Amino acid sequence: MNNNFRTELFQEIEPYEHGLLPLDTRHTMYWEQSGNPDGVPVVFLHGGPGAGASPAHRRLFDPAYYRIIVLDQRGAGRSTPLGEILDNTTPHLINDLELLRQHLDIEKWLVFGGSWGSTLALAYGETHPTRCLGLILRGIFLCRKQEIDWFLYGLRQFFPEAWQAFAAPLSPVEREDILAVYYQRLMNPDPAVHMPAARTWSTYEGSCSTLLPSPETVSYFSGDTVALGLARMEAHYFSHNIFLPENSLLGNVHKLHDIPATIVQGRYDAVCPIVSADDLHHAWPQAEYIIIDDAGHSVWEAGIQAMLIRTTEKFKGIIAKTQLG
Repeated sequence: MNNNFRTELFQEIEPYEHGLLPLDTRHTMYWEQSGNPDGVPVVFLHGGPGAGASPAHRRLFDPAYYRIIVLDQRGAGRSTPLGEILDNTTPHLINDLELLRQHLDIEKWLVFGGSWGSTLALAYGETHPTRCLGLILRGIFLCRKQEIDWFLYGLRQFFPEAWQAFAAPLSPVEREDILAVYYQRLMNPDPAVHMPAARTWSTYEGSCSTLLPSPETVSYFSGDTVALGLARMEAHYFSHNIFLPENSLLGNVHKLHDIPATIVQGRYDAVCPIVSADDLHHAWPQAEYIIIDDAGHSVWEAGIQAMLIRTTEKFKGIIAKTQLG
């Protein structure tokens, strides 16, 4: 790869437009646009599900070149109602993206997603491949049973202290089905019940997301808005196998074979272990696959952040060739 590509975050910018898009009688979706109004559209899909987006995510893209679309998926962040699980499924989220694309009068866009964002990007791309200029994916999560079980139990192998704090509110019997017990508490209408559960769940994930300890990451994950959206949505989607047929993401990846794509994966990603990225790579050999050998899960790991920015820069040339072709 050309070593002359930029690897530092771009300058802080503010949206030139933002709004709340009605999705149905219950949900509205926060969206914003920044960068170049006449630039190449790129849509950023946040993780979780339910984590929401932050202003820093705009800085992964050159604002002089890209028309940067950032959104909070239904039930997350600035979308309303926060933490709402009714009418909240992967097919709903795919349809929401299409509604936003049409609302913004975009024919095709570059799709960028990490962690759960990679899950949604794959699901969206497989449903609407003709709308994708390309895909940039990070920290691959295919939401298979083995990955969910790993998150709930396997992470103890690497982060025993974090797991013990996660399991501490549960009795020995309840720990036999962590997901069901947390789901019950997170959906309880009483904030005195659901908020402590949400903070514990989200703090657990934040504590396991970086190769080296990161108090800033843990603090971000423990904030009320992130915690409630993240914990509720993850428990909801995990409990329903993300509302897609088993192994459908890998089973339909052939639909993406002709679309330019780059997969960036931390070698020591404990939240979304590298085996899922490896499985995707073997099912999609046309996609560029880059392993960052000194990184965990977070988008803000130095090596991952640098490679993602380098990739958004490299896609300028890829998109130009595609549009010429």
